[in-house]
Amino acid sequence: MQRREFLTLVTGALMTGPRVAGAQASKVYRLGSLTPGVPVGEKSPLGAVLLNALEQRGFSVGKNLTYDARAAGGQVAKLPELVRGIKADGADAIVAVGYPAALACKFANVPTVVAYGAGDPVATKLIDGLARPGGNVTGISDNATTFSTKRLTLIQQAVPKLQRIAMLWNRQDLGMSLRYRPRARRNRHGTGPARARRFQRRVRSHE
Repeated sequence: MQRREFLTLVTGALMTGPRVAGAQASKVYRLGSLTPGVPVGEKSPLGAVLLNALEQRGFSVGKNLTYDARAAGGQVAKLPELVRGIKADGADAIVAVGYPAALACKFANVPTVVAYGAGDPVATKLIDGLARPGGNVTGISDNATTFSTKRLTLIQQAVPKLQRIAMLWNRQDLGMSLRYRPRARRNRHGTGPARARRFQRRVRSHE
C-alpha cells in the first residue's frame, strides 16, 4: 500500500469516528497511536511524517486535531489498558503498530488503521477478508513471508559459505510467528542452503 492510500485510511477513520455525525468545520478530531515499544511522538521521525501529511489534508495539531501517542515500553500486557485509556479520552481513530497493538484495538472496538508490522491480517484474524474486512480494523497488509525468504537468500548470496543463521522473533506475536516460523522450520530441517536456528528468549515482566 502506498503512503497516500494509508493517509486516506487515517483521514477516513477520523471522519467516521464514533463521535462524528458529519464533517464539521469546528470539530476537533482526536487521533491516537499505539505501539508495543516506544511511542510515535509528534517529534519522532514517523510521527512528524504522519502529522505533516495530515496537515496537508486539513488536519492540524493545535487547530482541529489532537494527537495522543502511547506505548507499552515492551510490556505487551499493558496494551489493552492503554487502548481503554485512549478510547476513554474520546479518540476518533488509532494508528496501531504491530499485531499486539492492532489486536488490542480490535477488542476495544476503536476505529484502527494498521501502520505496519501486524502481519497477514486474514491469517491472524484481525479482519474477515481483504475484500470485506468487517469490524473496525483497516490499514496495511504486511504479509512479509516472501520478503523474509528473499532476505535470507540475499544473505546466503553475500556469504556463500554460510552454514547457520539465527532468526529471532517474539513467539507471542502471531504476526511475527506466521511470518518467520515457516522459513526457520524449513531451513532448520536442512531444506535451505543454510540451516536456521531459532533462539527463544524469556523476558522477565517488570512490576
